[in-house]
Amino acid sequence: MCNLNHQLEIKKRRTFAIISHPDAGKTTITEKMLLLGKVLHSSGTVKARGSGKYAKSDWMKIEKDRGISITTSVMQFNYKNILINLLDTPGHQDFSEDTYRILTAVDCCLLVIDAAKGIEERTKKLMDVSRLHNTPIITFINKLDRDSLEPIEILDQIEKELKLSCIPITWPISCGRNFKGVFHLDEKLIYLYNKLKQSNIFKTNFSYSEKYLLEKYISSDLTVQVYEELKLISHVYSKFNKKDFLKSIVTPVFFGSALTNFGIDHILEGLIKWAPAPIYRKSNIRKIQPEEKYFTGFVFKIQANMDLKHHDRIAFIRIVSGTYRKGIKLRHVRIKKNIIISDAFYFIAGDRFSIKVAYPGDVIGIHNHGTIKIGDSFTEGEEINFIGIPSFAPEIFRRIFLKNPLQQKQLKKGLMQLSEEGAIQVFYPFNNNHLILGAIGILQFDIVIQRLKIEYKIDAIYEKVNITMARWITSDNKKSIDIFVNDNKSHLALDNFNNLTYLAPNRANLNIIISRYIDINFNQIREQ
Repeated sequence: MCNLNHQLEIKKRRTFAIISHPDAGKTTITEKMLLLGKVLHSSGTVKARGSGKYAKSDWMKIEKDRGISITTSVMQFNYKNILINLLDTPGHQDFSEDTYRILTAVDCCLLVIDAAKGIEERTKKLMDVSRLHNTPIITFINKLDRDSLEPIEILDQIEKELKLSCIPITWPISCGRNFKGVFHLDEKLIYLYNKLKQSNIFKTNFSYSEKYLLEKYISSDLTVQVYEELKLISHVYSKFNKKDFLKSIVTPVFFGSALTNFGIDHILEGLIKWAPAPIYRKSNIRKIQPEEKYFTGFVFKIQANMDLKHHDRIAFIRIVSGTYRKGIKLRHVRIKKNIIISDAFYFIAGDRFSIKVAYPGDVIGIHNHGTIKIGDSFTEGEEINFIGIPSFAPEIFRRIFLKNPLQQKQLKKGLMQLSEEGAIQVFYPFNNNHLILGAIGILQFDIVIQRLKIEYKIDAIYEKVNITMARWITSDNKKSIDIFVNDNKSHLALDNFNNLTYLAPNRANLNIIISRYIDINFNQIREQ
């Protein structure tokens, strides 16, 4: 087991992801948290494209051009002596694979909901994935300074559609133009909203049973309405229970406006008070506890071309146990090799900083020279593999080809590196020399074309192809595999990691093949 200092370092860490439907305000919340953590000194914006200022977490050129988050950003900052590892995930559904894998690397999630829209489709899917890991959820209802749904209606949606019991921690005083602030039900304090002031927050000791005090701050009509709401919610909703929160049975709910930095500090206070310090992870052999002496960690993300000058690739490792120290000798379990890690980094989005020491819960980046894959495990010698890091079968397919055929070698190299990130998959058919791309969403193909041009100086285009489904092929019977391959070469391909894949033109074809080969497994999800 680790020493006392190591235990203290673990206890002061929180590692969480922000998840939401697109445009709910994730990137803005990330920026405001970095401001509160004194990492940023001024706000960027995803709107002012001509100003040269962007949200700090959107560091890729293509994100700045489009004004959306398309890759997970990893950031580390201190808040009230707690070290926070924050992962800002893409909201757009076409980039869901990145988000799904991020959820394997965090111990808590902040769910952001647009107050005007309530629960949206992407929110439900993200919650399904977080529930697989029983990840505790803190909820923030954003954009209260705009016209919105009734707060109780939003909480009802959360309880019915996400199957989470809500515990309001703050409660809004009206919304839209009439938004006056929030009550903090635990602290029994009013936080008044003033969008013209940088702080936005005014405190007053206030017990909401003393109705007349509230009239000093808002109109008497609104006072009556709010007073009745507070009486109602005190009877309808239970008191917060941390044990139920850690089991992902209940979610504490906060209200505010990220754009004006109102209520973000409440989230951070809840996070450092209730979110778990780094927890165990499951391997193929046993649970690995963070307090263990020896280093273990797993790769949950790979990013190509963070430095365009060197075309470098960074593998992001979530530390599970032990301590990283500069020059540590680690076992790369999958390839059965020992390597010396002389340089590791932590990140503020695209900016990197060399580190000498890191602890469980931290996310470090190391250089990948083509030998590291998503899902790889690193240890100080033990032959274990962490489990549960998924890869999903693509749902949309395109053939990619070059405007200049002489760039074929560069194209294959570029696609190999981009596919290592896990957002796209490349398939090499048995019967021809086509390059088939597969992705969860159509926008991925535009991103690939643009990144090939910007990052590799390659002009490529894509076209539709007669493929609608892909399934990874496995079997315990080698003879069955040989027969299957011999019979179906026209529909078979290898993916970029040499996994045998069946590419189906339609659902009917796939169903017929599945029924015909009972010894073959057709896998829609593959663990890395």
